Amino acid sequence: MTDKSYTPPLGQDALTPLYDMAIRCLTREHVWRSALVRQAAPSPYDRILDVGCGTGTLALALKRLEPEADIIGLDPDSRALANARNKAVSAGQAITFVQGFLGDTGLPEGWKPTKIVSSLMFHQVPLAAKTDILSTMRRMLDIGGEIHIADYGLQRDALMRGLFRITVQLLDGVTDTQPNADGVLSRLMREAGLEAEETQAFKTATGSISLFRAAPTEKFQKDI
Repeated sequence: MTDKSYTPPLGQDALTPLYDMAIRCLTREHVWRSALVRQAAPSPYDRILDVGCGTGTLALALKRLEPEADIIGLDPDSRALANARNKAVSAGQAITFVQGFLGDTGLPEGWKPTKIVSSLMFHQVPLAAKTDILSTMRRMLDIGGEIHIADYGLQRDALMRGLFRITVQLLDGVTDTQPNADGVLSRLMREAGLEAEETQAFKTATGSISLFRAAPTEKFQKDI
């Protein structure tokens, strides 16, 4: 993010210990996260970067599906990362977690991800930062790389808009989250030089969560 600020997982530091339970109980997490992991389809040769990894649930799910994949979780929140490291150790999985912002130093020298994933991060960052993050993701990818995202997308009906308003926007505010609810992510991906598609959408008690798949356009593939 350009201003080097971030929103904690549930909007406030004090709520971070409740994050995993809240997401599990209120968002149909098993359904959409399992779909995201299947979509990302980790292979033994993948180098996967989980941007805004939070408490490490996605990174751990990918590692469990493909133990040989090299997975790094990146997040600026030290409390969330402490939870992530504890979960990985408890599960007996070797995952590297790095504190920092995308594009900053901290990743191994020469390490280029074949896949970049992210879940429930984009709705928490300012509009300009969404664009910057997507452009940085595209530049970081190895040749033939892919981006897989799960986040609150277009809220297509009154029920989803209402639920999103009284849950996500109550915790995370309106300014950063409303562009997601208006369906901005697909456009921002195209503007960042990515060919993108919304692959699935899941209705939840907190609004609709969408899955996206993206890859650099032919023009930008040549520049990688």
